[in-house]
Amino acid sequence: MEEAILVLEEAAGFRGGLARAWWRWRSAAVSQSERKQRTAKVSRSVILWMVAVVGLMGAAECTRLGHHGHHHRSASSSWPEWAAAGDAGCRAHMASLTDFGAVGDGTTSNTHVFAAAVASLSRFAADGGAMLVVPPGKWLTGPFNLTSNFTLFLHRDAEILASQDMNEWPVIDPLPSYGRGRDLPGGRYSNFIMGSNLTDVVITGDNGTINGQGKFWWDKFHNNQLKYTRGYLLEIMYSDRVLISNLTFKDSPSWNLHPVYSSNVVVSNVTVLAPVDSPNTDGIDPDSSSHVLIEDCFIVSGDDCIAIKSGWDEYGIAFNMPTEHVSIRRLTCISPFSATIALGSEMSGGIQDVRAENITAINTESGVRIKTAIGRGAFVKDIFVRGMTLNTMKYVFWMTGNYGQHPDDKYDPNAIPVVQNISYSNVIAKNVTIAGHLEGLQKSPFTEICLSNVTIDVAQSKKKLKWNCTDIEGVSSAVTPTPCALLKDQGTGAAPCPFPTDTLPIDTVHDCRKS
Repeated sequence: MEEAILVLEEAAGFRGGLARAWWRWRSAAVSQSERKQRTAKVSRSVILWMVAVVGLMGAAECTRLGHHGHHHRSASSSWPEWAAAGDAGCRAHMASLTDFGAVGDGTTSNTHVFAAAVASLSRFAADGGAMLVVPPGKWLTGPFNLTSNFTLFLHRDAEILASQDMNEWPVIDPLPSYGRGRDLPGGRYSNFIMGSNLTDVVITGDNGTINGQGKFWWDKFHNNQLKYTRGYLLEIMYSDRVLISNLTFKDSPSWNLHPVYSSNVVVSNVTVLAPVDSPNTDGIDPDSSSHVLIEDCFIVSGDDCIAIKSGWDEYGIAFNMPTEHVSIRRLTCISPFSATIALGSEMSGGIQDVRAENITAINTESGVRIKTAIGRGAFVKDIFVRGMTLNTMKYVFWMTGNYGQHPDDKYDPNAIPVVQNISYSNVIAKNVTIAGHLEGLQKSPFTEICLSNVTIDVAQSKKKLKWNCTDIEGVSSAVTPTPCALLKDQGTGAAPCPFPTDTLPIDTVHDCRKS
């Protein structure tokens, strides 16, 4: 149907920075040597995927009506010279959800329609890939899977609604690095949108909405009416080259976006919304994943806005897959009872090389929170944060080695986590109750903590304690109010806390699109 093309043409005004970058790349008169320099730090295949994928916003101009109700790219269409058949970007095949008989009235179940659409389009994975366009309407469906070399695109007036019929939510296995469901022992209810062992998958749109209708699940959770752990709104497992962009995710049953055991993941220009009292509605949770970029996101949550994880106690130790090389920038968070950025508490595969900058939080419990416990093992190290603007916080800095939730009684009491090389700089915080609560482990103090250029306005209260520090070691400079003695003052002339000067591959890829 031509409806899919019309939806994308209407989205042309939305292309914005991503699409402009694609056009710049496509039209730039750069020499071969210059292109080689641009791609020197990351593999060509990943660069081409990340650069080309933004071109899907303009897919309408390089498609024509093909057979079987789908659209196929014309051989003579305008197409980047470096984009071989099968590359991402302007998918070779395209269809509208209505091509498969979907009804967008908000009450008719489209579960079988989504399954049929993805199955049909998956046939084109080796032939340039396919895009499924969700047009305006309210599209009720049970859980469904994605496929490789595939784009799910939502029109700005499209809303995918999660079914509230529990018969449509099968029970699936727990994550191997957790050993059980997060809420309850045993399995877990299916995630709403999911995929496993995928390559090149894009979930994007013109700020359409994916609505988990979570109150149905929150009420059952609070009333102890669930036999299994709640599913997540979007979970991508064991996958490579994942882009999630320009969408609103709303009212998830539990965690919202959960890339796990995956690599080369970009979450860009995403809005996540949930009531601030909703249970466990984390915004974005990279879990045992590497090379992750999270940028330009706005999150209102009942739990941590971003929670970086890597498995739970003995299960995470055995799975042994860290989360590493994570870049977070231009994040805005509201979460009165949780953290802007949390590391843990499930971190038994290790967390390292996390870089966050230009972070804003309002009415949020803490700025950065590190959560671990005896039994977790592994490490949280090489964490760098600079440029935080915070307003109305309980804590600015919060670390604890006594976050003692365990999956069972089989955890190893000798698995002692290591927390080291944690740097915070250029922080301004107003209306704060306690500047820092830093609680390491007696058996394993948290070390190499650095704070520099930090100004915290502690609200007047009966509590005179502005810092609470035990079992930590570190330094500070230009910090107000004066930090605890365990953060030795280096004086105002001291060098600022470090922030890496090298570039992560995932940053190189994205900057290439903007160049």
